[in-house]
Amino acid sequence: MKKVHIIHENSEWTQHLTKRLDEIGVPYEEWHLDSGRLDLSKEPPEGVFYNRMSASSHTRGHRFAPEFTAQVLAWLEAHGRKVINGTRALQLEISKVIQYLELTKFDIQTPRTIAAVGKEQILEAAVEFLDTPFITKHNRAGKGLGVQLFQTYDGLKSYIEGPVFEEPVDGITLIQEYIQAPESFITRCEFVGGKFVYAVKVDTSEGFQLCPADACQIGDLFCPVGEEKEEKPKFEIIEGFSDPIINKYEKVLAANHIQVAGIEFIHNAAGEIYTYDINTNTNYNSDAEAKAQKFGMLELAKFLKAQL
Repeated sequence: MKKVHIIHENSEWTQHLTKRLDEIGVPYEEWHLDSGRLDLSKEPPEGVFYNRMSASSHTRGHRFAPEFTAQVLAWLEAHGRKVINGTRALQLEISKVIQYLELTKFDIQTPRTIAAVGKEQILEAAVEFLDTPFITKHNRAGKGLGVQLFQTYDGLKSYIEGPVFEEPVDGITLIQEYIQAPESFITRCEFVGGKFVYAVKVDTSEGFQLCPADACQIGDLFCPVGEEKEEKPKFEIIEGFSDPIINKYEKVLAANHIQVAGIEFIHNAAGEIYTYDINTNTNYNSDAEAKAQKFGMLELAKFLKAQL
């Protein structure tokens, strides 16, 4: 029997999808790729293969899961299997540099960014941002890894040379201009089957780079998905959202063979959109969805059923 094969490394995030697959009667099998074997002399099973590998896998002790997943995806694609979010999607998932290059191809504005390897190079790159606040972040990130805001070069120097500096897992630190929004929120657009599903407004008053997952492992302000105050939910689906940027995002996804993604942007004081993140291992916030009666995982399950 053909199945949907879910490639991932975090059951806590994947269970929301498997519940929906059960609900609509789709056969599936989980491939948890934090470890395993790949026999190149054998052919893959039949079915549909959906890649949910995360850039932040190393924070859960799964350091080489993306690397192993890259080999498995290449094997599947070499045998002509139907892969959702395949090799190219994984490349974007684990590299913000590649994300920004792809966005720029489609005339989508991103914050000015310099990638640096080595502490001296990070400090040299920061000289380019002396007249404006800037942030650092990890190139292979997720969950706000390495995100720090600096007002001065000296502040960065103290951080770089101090005991709390976070070394990126791929060695690449991004130095990026800080986009000051007039209001404390960002917008995240969700896509299934390469098409827009909904946009969610994310409150950033307690930090930015917020993760929408109900169960998120990061324990700091960059992912405050705990209890929500009724008067100000952190995640709120925007009814009737429409913007020309959606069409550009869909073109980026199509060009990179990405069917499922969440793309985040922020407005500056002049109302200009700056796009800063493509999540190909996207998650959804259940409280926001229940209130709006829109369900990303249900749409995804229906899409996988149709593909199967």
